[in-house]
Amino acid sequence: MEFTGVKEKTLVIIKPDAIQRGLLGQVTARFEQKGLKLVATKMAYLKQETLREHYAHIAEKPFYPAVEKFMMSSPAVIQCWEGLDVVNTVRLITGITKAREAEAGSIRGDFAMSVACNVIHASDSIENAQAEVARFFEASEIHEYDKSDYQHVYAEEERTK
Repeated sequence: MEFTGVKEKTLVIIKPDAIQRGLLGQVTARFEQKGLKLVATKMAYLKQETLREHYAHIAEKPFYPAVEKFMMSSPAVIQCWEGLDVVNTVRLITGITKAREAEAGSIRGDFAMSVACNVIHASDSIENAQAEVARFFEASEIHEYDKSDYQHVYAEEERTK
């Protein structure tokens, strides 16, 4: 069944702490279980230039060098997810940044205690999601395909908006 609804995309970075702790599968499963569509994924060491651009809003803060060092300490897994209202949906599943205060059941609430080592990055707005997806993925790396279970994930009117 073809999905003709709004195909919003968002970026997720599964951070070095999650990779080191063996949480990749559990984090990815949360989005799959929700019914979201994975359209791109790759593992990479993040580069200093990319991180400085990605974290431009904090790059001049005194704590930024530690953030950069942490994000470059191990490979990360970068993913692009698609679905209706996917940016907000992923943010809810992810939980708040200060992980020890994140709601139980969220990724950060279940797997993290830190502000920095908080397992995951998720885009915080549609505009940022568009910029972040473009920063980490070439257009050719994002896959378009029909997800056969959408008839069981979205109501008919949501699939045909």
